[in-house]
Amino acid sequence: MTARWEEASPPVQLAVPNVLGEVERSPSPGTAVFTIDGKEYRLSPVLEEGSPELFFVFADQTNRTETYGAGRFLYTEPPRGGTVVLDFNRAYNPPCAFSAFATCPLPPKQNRLALRVEAGEKRPLH
Repeated sequence: MTARWEEASPPVQLAVPNVLGEVERSPSPGTAVFTIDGKEYRLSPVLEEGSPELFFVFADQTNRTETYGAGRFLYTEPPRGGTVVLDFNRAYNPPCAFSAFATCPLPPKQNRLALRVEAGEKRPLH
């Protein structure tokens, strides 16, 4: 899916909580905006040091039933020409889906979609 890219200039600091209850502030260069069934949705990525890719931590309405309860991760190429491609087929489970000993980021409030994202990795079977 191709999303419109709204650049934040300069990048804003996004508050990203983790499973320990801590909050890390990470640079976010903008927002991906897309429409499904006439409704607009927004996802804000963070930048990881040394990587040009956008890193999205998101939740959706499939969490806890079909997909991992705490959300999923998605990396994308940097935006080009005012758009960014969100390939939800590449959404995957964080390490904490497989181990109680991992410390994973959780979706920030603005990345909790009122939408079912049925593509991507499903809930692990334990």
